[in-house]
Amino acid sequence: MSNEHNQQKLSSARFSESTDAFVEAFTASIQFDQRMYKQDIQGSIAHAKMISKVGILSEIELKDVLTGLQQVQDEIEAGEFNWSIQQEDIHMNIEARLTSLIGITGKKLHTGRSRNDQVATDIRLFIRDEIDAILPEMKRLQQGLVVLAEREADSIMPGFTHLQTAQPVTFGHHMLAWFEMIKRDVERLQDCRKRVNTSPLGSAALAGTTYPIDRAYTAELLGFERITENSLDGVSDRDFAIEFTAFAATLMMHLSRFSEELVLWSSAQFQFIDLPDRFCTGSSIMPQKKNPDVPELVRGKTGRVYGHLMSLLTLMKSQPLAYNKDNQEDKEPLFDTVDTVRGSLRAFADMVPALIVKREVTYEAAKRGFSTATDLADYLVGKGLAFRDSHEVVGLAVAHGIQSGQDLSEMSLETLQGFCDQITDDVFDVLTLEGSVAARDHLGGTAPSQVRAAVARAKVYLAD
Repeated sequence: MSNEHNQQKLSSARFSESTDAFVEAFTASIQFDQRMYKQDIQGSIAHAKMISKVGILSEIELKDVLTGLQQVQDEIEAGEFNWSIQQEDIHMNIEARLTSLIGITGKKLHTGRSRNDQVATDIRLFIRDEIDAILPEMKRLQQGLVVLAEREADSIMPGFTHLQTAQPVTFGHHMLAWFEMIKRDVERLQDCRKRVNTSPLGSAALAGTTYPIDRAYTAELLGFERITENSLDGVSDRDFAIEFTAFAATLMMHLSRFSEELVLWSSAQFQFIDLPDRFCTGSSIMPQKKNPDVPELVRGKTGRVYGHLMSLLTLMKSQPLAYNKDNQEDKEPLFDTVDTVRGSLRAFADMVPALIVKREVTYEAAKRGFSTATDLADYLVGKGLAFRDSHEVVGLAVAHGIQSGQDLSEMSLETLQGFCDQITDDVFDVLTLEGSVAARDHLGGTAPSQVRAAVARAKVYLAD
């Protein structure tokens, strides 16, 4: 293929000497922004159709441009495109190659636009495409959580506060807590998409253009829902990228918290779950080891997304209007955020429904730590005691249990009555783990019936 597009910078006429070779490489972005080639070509196709519609390009010229852009895309996807640092970025590389293919008509394509509104458009199209790819992965993770929650609706485990045994809950209820977090993340991302889906094309360099452009037409062709209403803001706004990265940081925070539990639960000290071998690795010297590498790595990757969010915020904090070269630095953190989120979601969506819950272990763990103490306090309130008095009575009973090595449910009725004579033999209905979780039979409660109802609602939500 021709290398003509590598011979001279399209923007070189202003300068009396060539750019220093180091500066040329230092300021180039083609090493990473070539990733947006589809979006750049998509935007150029829409712009070409618009300037043809308003009479800047003839029908024949439009046909040549569209044919040339398709050839450029084919060359890129076939790995035959010769990317040039001399042409700096994705926009100039594609335009230079187009011009080498179709001649002077290729130089007309840039009429009525600037690289400033072009890159702003490309990034918005890129993020929108990535959002549309991420949302199904989030749904797949939610589906996995629902499958696991339904399977473990009756499985009892200790619920924790301060990582200390608090009250018994069902494993299914615990999984649905993660479902709710991801649900909020989905809503955040869907809301972010609305602001991403705005067209800056036509803002040109910063002030708009003197050509009779039709911004509504290009917005329609590109599937944008609205048009930016200020050209200065249109080329310099990166709020949408920051908002996307903020969503990503929140999602990764949730996945990191979940990862922490999976790491703990799969340890020899907890043994609540077993991670399938395909999500783990071994040790180079300790043959017994089975390391939970997937959740550990997701937990670790969270920090890099936090860093990308801070990077973008810092990038924008001191920029005057309008576009500045600083904004070249927005792409690498954004691209890495996308890759990290998509990889982490895929790993979790594959792993979660495959978790093996060791129900006997979680049940025995729930028996330790006096997890039904609150149930006994509530029982005494039902017998007429003030809550603070019942709280004190149960505290004395727990102290005795610690000394004697007995759980509340293992104490005799006579022993329990020694702390309060209003206790009768019906107390054992609330001191069992099954009785404790079943008693919390209300919307949002941990009762198995409520877990199944929540699963049914989640299935309806996911079917929409």
